[in-house]
Amino acid sequence: LYEFFILKFEDGYLLECEKKATSEIIKIFNFYKLRAKVNLIDVSKKYTNIIISFEKFKEVAKTQHVEGSALSCEEGSTLSCENERIYVDPRSKNLGAKIVTKIENTENIIKKLNLKKVDKKNYYEKSFILGIPQLNLVKLKDKIFGIENNLDELGGIDFKKGCYIGQENTSRIKLRNKLRRRILPIKKISGEILENDIIKYKDMEIGKIVIDKPYSFALIKVIDPDIKEFINNELKCGKSKVKILKPDWI
Repeated sequence: LYEFFILKFEDGYLLECEKKATSEIIKIFNFYKLRAKVNLIDVSKKYTNIIISFEKFKEVAKTQHVEGSALSCEEGSTLSCENERIYVDPRSKNLGAKIVTKIENTENIIKKLNLKKVDKKNYYEKSFILGIPQLNLVKLKDKIFGIENNLDELGGIDFKKGCYIGQENTSRIKLRNKLRRRILPIKKISGEILENDIIKYKDMEIGKIVIDKPYSFALIKVIDPDIKEFINNELKCGKSKVKILKPDWI
């Protein structure tokens, strides 16, 4: 349904999600909370985040390191700096770390940490190359299991915890090694990529475009045929030509 990060705050939790999904997530949580004494508030106009490189996170972590304590710089590692929470992206440290802050504090943090502003496209392009979709995730809603969106490889599924909707299917796919399809990034060679375009290899249907813009992703067969057969080939996709990109972590 949705993807989000959860951060513990003094008086509750902060959920960070794609902005388009905010109202829907609040609605579905309100539906499930029943009589629990929980308030869900949209604070998207109050908070924002700043993306920094993993190298910068390690630099900041050293300044905050307390003698005798363990210094962790892995996916999901969290620290507090200037009263702000900073955490390494739990999916891949190659995506850097996020500083969660109030909007009015943004410029002050950039100055104190001596950060250089760059176009946010750089971040999304890196995410695309890493095979991690972050934009237009609504196009995946109700269409795939989280494991098909590689969440098992990206720290997004706990196979020891239950229960949740789709748990039995997800566990069965993982434990019996039955994963047949994955979301993978698609590079355009020629033409225009459109949503629902079929990708073919030797006249066999091996995938379908699920997110067309701004960065294209498709649900691709990884067995029958084996992905190794066509991963480096130029493939037909609707009226265009494409290549499937395979991230190193798969």
